[in-house]
Formats: sequence, C-alpha cells, structure tokens
Amino acid sequence: MERLLLYALALCLGPCRAQLCPPRCTCQNLSPSLAVLCARAGLLFVPGLLDRRTAELRLTDNFIAAVRRRDFANMTRLVHLTLSRNAIRQLVPFAFADLRGLRALHLDGNRLPAIGAQQLRGLPNLRHLILGNNQLQAVAPGAFDDFAGTLEDLDLSYNNLARLPWETIRRLSNVNSLSLDHNLIAHVPQGVFADLHKLARLDMTSNRLKKIPPDPLFLRLPVYAKSKGSPLSSLVLSFGGNPLHCNCELLWLRRLAREDDLETCASPPQLLGKYFWSVPEEEFVCQLPVITHHTGRLAVTEGQAATLRCRGAGDPEPAVHWLSPEGKLVANGSRTLAYENGSLEILVAAVQDAGVFTCVASNAAGEASASVELQVSPLPQLADGTRPPAPGPSDILTSAKAGADGSAAPRDWGVLASELSASSALIHWVPPRPGPGVRMYQIQYNSSSDETLVYRMIPPPSRAFLVKDLAAGRAYDLCVLAIYDDGATALTATRPLGCVHFSTRLGSPQCRSLHAHFLGGTMIIIIGGIIVASVLLFIIILMIRYKAHDGNKQAEVSNVYSQTNGGQPPASREQDGADDRAWEQNGVAPRKDCEKGLATRGREAGAGETPSPRRKKWSRTTLDLHCKCPAPGQAEDQGNGPLRAW
Repeated sequence: MERLLLYALALCLGPCRAQLCPPRCTCQNLSPSLAVLCARAGLLFVPGLLDRRTAELRLTDNFIAAVRRRDFANMTRLVHLTLSRNAIRQLVPFAFADLRGLRALHLDGNRLPAIGAQQLRGLPNLRHLILGNNQLQAVAPGAFDDFAGTLEDLDLSYNNLARLPWETIRRLSNVNSLSLDHNLIAHVPQGVFADLHKLARLDMTSNRLKKIPPDPLFLRLPVYAKSKGSPLSSLVLSFGGNPLHCNCELLWLRRLAREDDLETCASPPQLLGKYFWSVPEEEFVCQLPVITHHTGRLAVTEGQAATLRCRGAGDPEPAVHWLSPEGKLVANGSRTLAYENGSLEILVAAVQDAGVFTCVASNAAGEASASVELQVSPLPQLADGTRPPAPGPSDILTSAKAGADGSAAPRDWGVLASELSASSALIHWVPPRPGPGVRMYQIQYNSSSDETLVYRMIPPPSRAFLVKDLAAGRAYDLCVLAIYDDGATALTATRPLGCVHFSTRLGSPQCRSLHAHFLGGTMIIIIGGIIVASVLLFIIILMIRYKAHDGNKQAEVSNVYSQTNGGQPPASREQDGADDRAWEQNGVAPRKDCEKGLATRGREAGAGETPSPRRKKWSRTTLDLHCKCPAPGQAEDQGNGPLRAW
C-alpha cells in the first residue's frame, strides 16, 4: 500500500515540475538545482514562471528590452545569469538585488547607454561581469562598490567610454583580467594599477592613448604580449592600435623585456609609422618648454577683474602654473581661477595684488618661466564719501538668486532692507566679527526677472547703502560681501555677510506722470488736426475761385475771331453790329480803358509804322478781348459796330 501511494505521488509531482518550466524554454533538472535554457526563444520579457531552484538561466539571443525589479525576485539560488545579445536599454535600480549568490553576469551585446550607481547593487559575490559590446558612455563611480573585493573578470570592451571610474578600478584587488580595449580612453592615471596584485591580463588596445604612464605593476612582473606561452606569474599587456607619442615619456615602456607585437608610433613626425620596439632608445627624446606668449604688463582698477595669460610649447605639452609676487603657488580659490590653457583670472583685484607674477611652464624635459607685472590702482574717493562701482565681476560665495529647486534665498538677519520705495531701498548690514581688516564691502543684487548681477563697491567705514535705480513692483535678491586680505595666499579674499530678499513698491507717481504725458499727447494731436483742417479748407477755397475765374475767361475768348493768311471774315456785318450792340447794352467796355487803348494805338500809328499786307486783311484783333468802344468822333448810339483795324 505504501509503495502504491509513493508511485501515485511521483506521478503527480512529475507534471507539476514540468509546468514550472517557461514556454519555449528547455529545463534541465540538475538535482538539487535547475538549469533553464531560453536561447533564441523570441522572448520580449524575462519569463515570469521561473523556479526558485534555478541555478543557471540563459536568455541569450532574444528581444528583451528592459530588466525590471520583479524579474528576478526571490531567486537567491541563481549563480549564472546570461542576458547576452538582447536589446536591453534599461536596467532599473536594484534589478539584481535578490541575486546574492550570483557569480557571473553576462550583459554583453546589448544597448546599455550607461551604468548607474544603483543598477548593479545587491551582488556581493559577483566574480565575472561582462559588459562588452554595448553603447556605454559613462560608468558611475560607485557602480562596482558591492563586488569590488570579489570581482575577478571585468570586460568593458567595445563601448564608447572616454572616462572610467579609476578610483573604483584601483580598488579591484582580486581582479585577474581587465578588458578596456576598443574605447575612447585618452588618459590613464599614473599608478592606477599598482594595487592590482592579481592582474594577469590588461588589454588597452585601440583607444586614444598617446602615452602610458609608468606603473609599479609593469616593473614588478614580466610583461608579455600574448597569453600563449606566458608563465602564470606574468602580465599580458596589449596596447596596440593607440596613437602613441614616442618621446621620453614612453622610454620606460621601450626598455621592458617584451617581444614585438607590431605597435607603431603615431608621433613625432620623424617616427610616424615606425614599429615601437624597433625605434632606438636614444630617439625617445623630449623638448624643453618655451614660453611663446604671455602678458607683459596689466593695469586695472581696484575691484576689477584681471586676467593674466601665458602659453607654453614643448614636447610633451607643458603644464602651466602661477606663482604670486611672494613666491607662493596660486591655485583655484574663491577669488582666483587657473585655467588649463595657462590663464590666471583674479576675479576681484586688490591693491595688495600688485606685483610681479611668475608663469612657469614645465614638462618631463624641464621648465621655463616668464614674469607678468600687475598694477592695481586704488578706487578714487568722491566728495560724498562713496566710491564708484567696480564694473568687473567678483567671486560669489552665496548666490543672490533663488535656489536650484526654485525656492527663494533664505533671509539672513545680518543684512536688512528698509525705507523701501518704488526705485530705491536702504540696505543695512552688520560688520564681520573681529578678524582680518576689511578692505571694502561689495553689494551684489539682481531682479527676479533678470539674471544679470549688479555690483556696488562700498568703503569700509560704511554700514548702510542706499540702492537706487530699481524697478517698481519687482522682487530683488541682495547679498553683502566683505573683501579682506588673506594672509595664507597673500591675495584678497571675500566673506559673505548675508543676503536679503525684498520687493519695491508700485510706482504710483509714474502712473500720474504717464497720465500727464497722455494728456499732452492728446492736445498735440488735436492742435495738429485743426491746422491740417485749416490748410485743407484754404486749398478748397482757392480751387473754387480758380474754377470761377477760368469760366469767365473762356466766355470772353469765345468772341475772338482771326482772319490771317486767307481767313474768312464774319458771316455778315449785320451780325457783327448786333453783337456790338449787345456788348454795349451790357456795358462791358468802359470808356476810359478804351480811350487809353486807342491812344496807345494812335501813337504807334503816328510813329510811321506801315502795316504789312497780311494785316490789311480782315482781322478782329485783341481789342474785342478787353473792351467794345466806338471810334473817336463817333457817337455811341450810331451802331456802326466795333472798331476795326485794317
């Protein structure tokens, strides 16, 4: 009976176990563990029906695009996970947090753009991490912290990495193989591999390395080019395919006892294309630096910015640093900025900064220096006891703008704003505690609608300042800084005293002024309209009079007849007589004017003028245009017609 029950139980458990295997997958029962093989199954997601006893899970050559938090929940027995050659773009934070027993994780052949600080959390026993052939552009500094002491194999090859978390790689004390080939790495820090005592293979092929800094690891172990035939206690180093600059900085690598692996030099020009291991050691040389350009003398006013420039050339390219007039090294601080191109910027110049600065360019072959003189003129004292504002920028230790989250700057009771008006505010501040002597105070402020900072320089005895020329109805953030002498750097430093937020009042006087301007503009428009209307009326009157005069003139000219060169006389004298009588009845021809005209004609005739043959013909002359008068000695009522000239 007992055997029958056991047989029935086995028949029931068999189908149950078979149902735990995901569809389109193959499950291998390796008691007490289980292997699930889902390669090339066309999966879009990680299968949901996974046995918790699974020790190996292979999901290669599928179409999985994301790994979620629940995909591997409670799978604490999983040891080997392969997600190679999928389309994974997203790894949610803590996606593998439950895989505490995982030793190998393969994520190669996907589309991961970056590895964050929390995406690989929860893997304390991981030994093999394969991230090659992705699209990685960045790896967070803390991405490998959980397994930095246990990782043996790290593969970051065939990505787009220009920088690496070198501090994390420095702590991979148990790593045996490190693959960094086929990336965009251009710089390797010196001594980064010194503590990797178990490192046996380092591949940096096909990057952008111009030099490889000397490292104690390379001097401690024999270096080989290939793994085949190399002893166990050796280092296989591959660095071919890099644009090596064969100068004195690579002389240490040239002196290593290593067989030729066809590495070539990319520069200098005389060594271009030559095999690295065939170049004689005496040709690995460097050139002393030379200062090619520098500022000779610079004069500024106290409170302004001063930029000292210096450029150097050499092989390798020299690094530039600055020495103060007291011989101290000048570094980045609250008031100074040193740039990689060799420029030094003093944000707020003080009188104590005046002197001779030294620009030093150095490389592996030596150093060169040049002097730059800085002259700082003090601010002039005005009649009212104030000083003009300094136009140059200054260092800002406390931002005058709102915080990054959009919240307003907190109010500091060391700075107060009072007597607020539409265009001004009175600022009070408490002087700093006993310490270095204050050279001057600086006020910096800006409006809520404008990011441009405005600066004001205040003499040291002042404890208040009236800020003018403000806009009405706006919010302002204002900070006060004390400028004092820094004994440590022999330069001038700043100390924030506090900030305040205030708003100006609405500008009612401006409204009244605007109303007055409006009324003035209206009156100008009305007066101009009246002038234009008057001119138009005058033009219309002139046009009417001109038309009336033109009509009368046409009526007078209508009776003018001319017979010249064979012209015909009027139709009958009777008709002319009738016309003349009509003119006389209308009183058109005044006697005085006619007599004046006739007298003139008589004088012309008496002068002996002989009329031409043409004028002897019938002609009604211009006399009809002006008047109708009888001939002298004739009565007006005879009706003989108008005067005719022959």
